[in-house]
Amino acid sequence: MLLEPSDAAQALNVDEKTVVRWIRKDNLPAEMIRGEYRINPVDLLEWATERGMKVNPALYKMHDADNRPLPTLSQALEAGGIHCGVTGTDKETVLHTVVSQLDLPPELDPDFILQVLLAREALGTTAVGDGIAIPHVRNPILVQLPVPKVSLSYLAEPVDFGALDGKPVQILFTIITPTIRMHLHLLSKLAFCLRDPRLRQILGRECNPEAIVTAVREIEKDLGKGSP
Repeated sequence: MLLEPSDAAQALNVDEKTVVRWIRKDNLPAEMIRGEYRINPVDLLEWATERGMKVNPALYKMHDADNRPLPTLSQALEAGGIHCGVTGTDKETVLHTVVSQLDLPPELDPDFILQVLLAREALGTTAVGDGIAIPHVRNPILVQLPVPKVSLSYLAEPVDFGALDGKPVQILFTIITPTIRMHLHLLSKLAFCLRDPRLRQILGRECNPEAIVTAVREIEKDLGKGSP
């Protein structure tokens, strides 16, 4: 389901004219359909996340006829794994290593997953600043992964992802989910956690999987006490 500019405006708590201006001048991704702008909700949340904007939670509580329970970020992170010293000299070689570590079911072709991730990168950077990027599949329906996964990779060497702040990337959170609903849910939770100094401090240290998962669980516990 694509959003109208008025829907995007409501999600970002701005007026519709501001959304149209962002489409025309600030690279907010949108398609022109029968003379009207339409916005992919995944693109909207990514674009807002890159710029540190808060998004109305209603945006990611829709769009899929899927009644399965939504995973916590810590559950998805445990499913995807935390990997230290990931090798690669550019986006393609790094993402190739990331995909090889995802423990995909045999029916999923790793080369296809890699190509879908690279296709998303070709649309624009997934770097969100401060040396962090969030590679992902733009349309989860293409992949149909049975279990949502968030893979955290510490790169052995920084790699240029074309970040807006100019900093090379050293940490990747790769998101692969079965549905748009789960993708929006996990991306929003990750964006919230990345604003928390508890996680930021741990990410700035040496790779420590146990400490990272513990920090995410603590933040999620606090998040459950109120709205992000």
